[in-house]
Amino acid sequence: MDTGTRMGEPIAIVGMGCRFPGGAENPERFWQLLRDGVDAIRDVPPERWNLADLYDPAPGAPGKTCTRRGGFLEQVDRFDAEFFGISPPEAQRMDPQQRLVLEVAWEALEDAAIVPVALAGSRTGVFIGICHSDYDTLAFRQYSGIHMLDTTGTSDCIAANRLSYLLDLRGPSLAIDTACSSSLAALHLACQSLWLAESTLALAGGVHLNLSPERSIGLSQGRMLATDGRCKTFDAQADGYVRGEGCGVLVLKRLSDALADRDPIRAIIRGTAVNHNGRSNGLTAPNTAAQEEVIRRALAQAGVQPSQVSYVETHATGTALGDLIEFKALKAVLGQRQQGDPRCLLGSLKTNIGHLEAAAGIAGLIKVTLALQHRQIPPSLSPQRLHPYIRLDGTPFEIPTRGQSWEPGGELRLAGVSAFGFGGTNAHLLLQEAPPEPPAPPNHPTIPHLLTLTARSDAALRQLAGRFANHLDAAHPAHLPDICFSANTGRTLFAFRLALVAEHPAEMAGLLAAFGCGQRPPGVHFGHSPRRRTAVVEVEEGAYPRPQSSLAERRRMLEVLGGWFVEGSAAVEWGRLAGDGRMRRVSLPTYPFERQRYWMESPPAATAAVKASDQTKEV
Repeated sequence: MDTGTRMGEPIAIVGMGCRFPGGAENPERFWQLLRDGVDAIRDVPPERWNLADLYDPAPGAPGKTCTRRGGFLEQVDRFDAEFFGISPPEAQRMDPQQRLVLEVAWEALEDAAIVPVALAGSRTGVFIGICHSDYDTLAFRQYSGIHMLDTTGTSDCIAANRLSYLLDLRGPSLAIDTACSSSLAALHLACQSLWLAESTLALAGGVHLNLSPERSIGLSQGRMLATDGRCKTFDAQADGYVRGEGCGVLVLKRLSDALADRDPIRAIIRGTAVNHNGRSNGLTAPNTAAQEEVIRRALAQAGVQPSQVSYVETHATGTALGDLIEFKALKAVLGQRQQGDPRCLLGSLKTNIGHLEAAAGIAGLIKVTLALQHRQIPPSLSPQRLHPYIRLDGTPFEIPTRGQSWEPGGELRLAGVSAFGFGGTNAHLLLQEAPPEPPAPPNHPTIPHLLTLTARSDAALRQLAGRFANHLDAAHPAHLPDICFSANTGRTLFAFRLALVAEHPAEMAGLLAAFGCGQRPPGVHFGHSPRRRTAVVEVEEGAYPRPQSSLAERRRMLEVLGGWFVEGSAAVEWGRLAGDGRMRRVSLPTYPFERQRYWMESPPAATAAVKASDQTKEV
């Protein structure tokens, strides 16, 4: 395939990981938050900064922040350093944004059923949107205690570079700062890298945490924050945004590669575009013409007509001028439709979790990906009263304040995602629903299947078993072969191992649930195998079940293979259990990290609150 052909090829999203406010620690929980219309905004946690000293409701009050609320993650001080081979002193000096990228990227690869360590030496690119580190204000407060690890630990470039280093990835490794469009700009560069074949796989996303009050104070001086802590998108009362935080990472492949590898495709990126406002009304002022242009470029690259777009995840942060300018740009590009053309809904995730700044674009993209998968558009929590200069009458636009089914604009569901940086960099991306999955066979054979799980500790293995039990409870029997294949081939091998054989998801779920609760149910092989065992032999061909094997014989042979796997005494060729070779990789529960607290010296006012809530040993 030449470069020109690649440039027109869609990009498949094959894996996804995230952490967002409101307890949205994975895509499934994030979708629940969106579907239920949850408002995840809350008061600033006491361990971040002391509101009593810093809060003043008057915007512009010197040295004060005009809001007491935001969208916050839980336990950003905790990290599984041992899992990634990072020493406690280095972990303590690492910006939690870097830690989040490591964990969420690992989860995204597992979601894609890709063994992370198997990517060593590959042209895998890493593209991370990140625009600042609050952690360095903690690290550099005491000059005498500054260490070289503080420099690497708080450098934005290391958010991408450390992931490439730990997994030995040889593709591009870039940290992108375009402020609030950083993560969509990172997605744009990742797609370019795949189209140009400098990357065969790409990890792309963004991260943002609000760990200290300095930037909130600065934004308050600029009257950019809403005093009531609400992003009132498209609302008559719009007066600024509320800050949020989070992390999202996608695993990307060219569509032809994803189809050939039978990957789990969540959605397809059809086109991307990035531009700049140029010299406009001011450095931080939005520009209608530039926003129109970036949307038109993305549509042109995708080969999509404006009337085909049935949803846009807007940048709309809840500022009176910014929302109006964005609406004018959308109306100019997408608003000219013929009678009978579909409507176009406009949503904003910021009403749920706040404005995630560098991670805002990836958060919106993950929201739209999930909406495409579920064929539902979740509600926006604003406006309560529409901005007087935003007129929906006579346009195809609607703002969904209630959840609704997603009707496609033509044969396919297509959506746009926008992100605009306050420095003038604009990004827009066109997303399409994934190709339809083949239907489950109506008369699938009920035969025994072997499932294996591994972890770094007994506790983690039991927790992982519990996660798989919950997943299998809802699984269709026809999907059991794909589940076992993905678990057996798509995860890193660790020392604590489990293997079991079952014919039905419910049977497998029951055994895993019992094991997860601390039991040793009959039929579950469990043990500890050193990772670097040398006495591993190849399994003879006659040890694998054959198509003509009876159910009893197949079960017996799988039990033996499972026992060998747990012992680590033989290398099982999982492809021999794939039957006709038509197994598909599917999304499965991810690894349960075992986190401990790693943190720089906290500000005195927050120390008591931190210690009171900390239930683990402080490093």
